Amino acid sequence: MTAPTTSTTRWLDEDQQHSWRQLLRGSAKLFDDLNRDLEEQSGLSLSEYEVLVRLSEAEGRRMRMSVLADELVHSRSRLTHTIRRMEAAGLVERSSCPDDRRGVNCTLTPAGFARLEAVAPGHVESVRARLVDRISPAQLRQLGEIMATFIEDAPADEA
Repeated sequence: MTAPTTSTTRWLDEDQQHSWRQLLRGSAKLFDDLNRDLEEQSGLSLSEYEVLVRLSEAEGRRMRMSVLADELVHSRSRLTHTIRRMEAAGLVERSSCPDDRRGVNCTLTPAGFARLEAVAPGHVESVRARLVDRISPAQLRQLGEIMATFIEDAPADEA
């Protein structure tokens, strides 16, 4: 008879597993619905909209591509594909960084800014209907606080 192997895996209990699956299903549904609403209203994906927002808030409406990728939590290759589509539509322009030839800047065009201004009210209404108005202000604050923990660096023993 062989001795049972010991596992160091800390399995999720029933309540933890339920909460984990609710997070997976709820976040997927929320972002799918928001993306669908945005595409139906404007022809923009949620990723494209977020690029427009980030650029509109940046100094000179310009950001280095690597910083933009980090801000959006996208891979650089995924962002490059998104920016290529947006550039073809005249919403953004890419240019070399003047202080670092290896770097690439992305700049919001006037047409891109106008598109954002036209689309933003509908998107905000969608966010309100699908999230903000469905939970209490305290729950929304708590959700923001919870999600902020995932933005911070992982503890040293998990990194």
